[in-house]
This record gives sequence, structure tokens and C-alpha cells, in this order.
Amino acid sequence: MRPPVDAILQKVLEAVPFQLTVDGGIDEARRRLRELPRRPVHPDLRVENHQIDGPAGPIPVRVYWPSGTLNPPVTMYFHGGGFAVGDLDTHDGTARNHAVGAGTVVVSVDYRLAPEHPYPAAVDDVWAATRWVAANAGSFGADGSRLAVAGDSAGGTLSAVVAQLARDNDGPPIAFQLLWYPSTMWDNSLPSFAENAEAPVLDRGAIDAFSRWYAGEADLSNPPAGLAPGRAADLSGLAPAYIAVAGHDPLRDDGARYAELLAAAGVTVELHLADTLVHGYLGYAGVVPAATEAAERGLAALRAALHA
Repeated sequence: MRPPVDAILQKVLEAVPFQLTVDGGIDEARRRLRELPRRPVHPDLRVENHQIDGPAGPIPVRVYWPSGTLNPPVTMYFHGGGFAVGDLDTHDGTARNHAVGAGTVVVSVDYRLAPEHPYPAAVDDVWAATRWVAANAGSFGADGSRLAVAGDSAGGTLSAVVAQLARDNDGPPIAFQLLWYPSTMWDNSLPSFAENAEAPVLDRGAIDAFSRWYAGEADLSNPPAGLAPGRAADLSGLAPAYIAVAGHDPLRDDGARYAELLAAAGVTVELHLADTLVHGYLGYAGVVPAATEAAERGLAALRAALHA
């Protein structure tokens, strides 16, 4: 028998219910996420909003500086939300935690969202942003030669895709990829999809709906690697990875499978299973001790990779 949902997290979920769903349409889905209560996180950080050139117009980014770190490394952060919801504000606290926890400049990217902008719009935006930041990191007082990608859920998927694009296009070199409960395989026959079909926060129905919105005209029976990075023909030569999955998440076995494939291709990878947590647990770091511990573990891996 697997352990139940962490008792403290369960109480938080009962007090502040939240479920990713497309019920009511895209505007309602975005409002629900935006209006979730959030506590202040590292309010004293230096933070600036900028815009950079993108393939379809300016891309908003938010830059976070760690305190007391000279010439820090850089981490691109891509937010989650099923490729359809979420923005710089909904993931502001998570980005701040990455900057402090890993001692890195964080550049959070407000990529275009589905269904208005289906695949490959998000990929195009985060790839353009990554190349721009790598070339211009000095203007942020950062070291662009130490560059990581990180993201949660959909953002973890985008991080994995960017790591592959960087390998296949001669850079920019990626030092590390931190993938929080990503979707990489797009294979809903994996056991966790049935086991956690009615899971808190993210269930099977929401995954199916968000996937349809994001995929656009792509063939989901044989998705391209830009959509499902675990389907890439060659996974060798990629940046070392830390993949975090949650026990009560339909995507649990997806992330675990990607870790297996990376390892088989000779990529250094660490898989961490937070067996009592749910999808989206980064949002409960600092409130739920088990989520805090899991978040700190991944951030420690990012710090170690960037400050080696």
C-alpha cells in the first residue's frame, strides 16, 4: 500500500481547495489560479521586469537577483499551468525560492499560452528567451556560461525541450535541467494515470483537456519531441537532470520514465519521488513541511550543479 497524501497537505487542500480544470473556459481557469492565496516570499529580493525580442513580438520576463552573490549563474524558469494558465505573478514566489535556494539569477519567462497560441508557440518563446539571456547575461551581472533551465509541470516539459534544442543547435550550453513533475512522454497508458485519475490539484480529465488545447494540430498518437521530449530519437549528450515527481500525481510515472530513458542514454540524472505529495507541491513549500523538504532537495541539486 502506498502512503496517503501528507496529513498537513491534506488539511491545507481542504482549507483552500484548488483543482486545475477547464470547466468554465480558459478565462475562468486563469482566474482561479491567479486568485489563489499566496504568502509573501523573500520580499527583499531585487526584482525587475523586462521585455525581450521574441518570434511573435516582445516576451515579458522577470529577473530575480540572489543577495550577496558576485557574478552568479543564471537559471531560466518556465512556469507551469498546463501550457494554458499561469504567468509571472502566479509563479513569482517559486521563482524567488529558486533564486535564493540555488544562489542564481532567475529569469522567469511569460511565454504565450494555449489555446490562443498552441504548440509550438510556447517552445518558440522559451527557446528565444534562453538564447537571448545566454548572450546578454552580462547585462544582468550574471555568468551566462553557467546556465540552467528549470520549470514545473508544463514548464518542466519546456525545460526538457530547451535542453534538447540547445544540444541540437550547438548551444547555448545548458549546465543543468531541473524538472519538477514534468510531462515528457505524453503516454496516458502509464500506471499512474489510472492510479491517480482523480488526484487532488491535477486529475486525468484536466491533463486530457489541457493537452488538446496545447497540441493544436500536432498528432498526439505520435507526438514530436518538441511536444513530448521523452519521444526524442536520441537522448544522449543532454545536460544532467534532476527530476522530481509526486506520488499522488497522474504524471508520476511520466517523469520516472524520462529519468530511466535519460539514464539509459548515459545522461546523469537523479529522480526524486515525494510519495505523499501531489502535483504542484512547489506552491505549498514554506507551508507544508514535506513540500518544503522536497523543494529544498531539488534546489540544493541546482545549487550544487551551478556552483561546482
